[in-house]
Amino acid sequence: MHIDCVVVGAGVIGLAVAREIARRGREVIVLEAQAYIGSEVSSRNSGVIHAGIYYPTNSLRAQLCVAGKHALYDFCERFGVSHQRIGKLLVATDDSQLEHLERFATQARINGVCDLQRLSAEEARAYEPEVQCVGALFSPSTGIIDVHEYLHALEGDLQHHGGFVTLNTPLLSGDVSGRCIKLRTGGAEPLEVTCSVLVNAAALGAQQVASSLQGFAAEMTPALHLAKGNYFFLAARNPFRHLVYPMPSAGGLGVHVSFDTAGRCRFGPDIHWVDSLDYAVDERHLTDFYLAIRRYWPALPDDALQPDYTGIRPKLSAAGEPAVDFIIQTASEHGIAGLVNLFGIESPGLTASLAIATRVADGLQ
Repeated sequence: MHIDCVVVGAGVIGLAVAREIARRGREVIVLEAQAYIGSEVSSRNSGVIHAGIYYPTNSLRAQLCVAGKHALYDFCERFGVSHQRIGKLLVATDDSQLEHLERFATQARINGVCDLQRLSAEEARAYEPEVQCVGALFSPSTGIIDVHEYLHALEGDLQHHGGFVTLNTPLLSGDVSGRCIKLRTGGAEPLEVTCSVLVNAAALGAQQVASSLQGFAAEMTPALHLAKGNYFFLAARNPFRHLVYPMPSAGGLGVHVSFDTAGRCRFGPDIHWVDSLDYAVDERHLTDFYLAIRRYWPALPDDALQPDYTGIRPKLSAAGEPAVDFIIQTASEHGIAGLVNLFGIESPGLTASLAIATRVADGLQ
């Protein structure tokens, strides 16, 4: 059986890419190893639509986050996906952090984010009376999204354009050394297919997928580093109207305030480098959460935090190393026509998903 395009991975990236390919009139199927779409990285994050503040000049993260943000808000309006353009405060909790605020404001303008507002401590308290800070930036274009609704909207529009997802279908191996790409899948109904285009959007499994392809050079696969983050929810009244972020920490954006579209407040993630996939919340870090949150919300009550969930990110940098940009690897890098590998697509991957899809589909023309 020959299929024009195969996408591996039915998270937001894989579904967005498959949908965009299908919208352009090509035959496409998505292979998903799990029983549900978006069951790993996509459904285990903060559900935030990022503005594009932090990312290095001309990086894929910066370009695709800003473009993706606008596309995502438009998509949510068109398809009725629950979302709120709620805004966020990025706060400095002591005078030494004020220079970081200025640096982020400058970087945001370079990235094309020109709506940030510089706030004094008094002005920040007008936004969030319980937040303690010496200054802040307000980002009005930051928002929240119901990720599950987004996943199903992507899948629905993919199906509308003739594509489909096959669940419980792991990719076991492939061969990219011939004229077309050969694939072998597992699951209850194993398949052997050929395709002209293979998009590896397997997130945590992207390196494994690449390594399973005969004819693909091993040195083209970057090392995978697993970064686990815990989330705790607030078992008390939510005092916040906006997202609240501290200064970014090594490897992430710090233990921040977020909430879902129903208003349920949670805090996280922290970051811990792990060797395997374990989604249990580690309550040993609860004390660290109280300390981190009380730097900007001193009134956090005792015993108000309860375990919520965890997420694991597919990072390309190890602990203590500089962050590595997204990798969209095509024939110009590895020399194999029709093969696209997406490595290290973590935050702000959700925000950037539609822009990533456009970039990949454009490269297949």
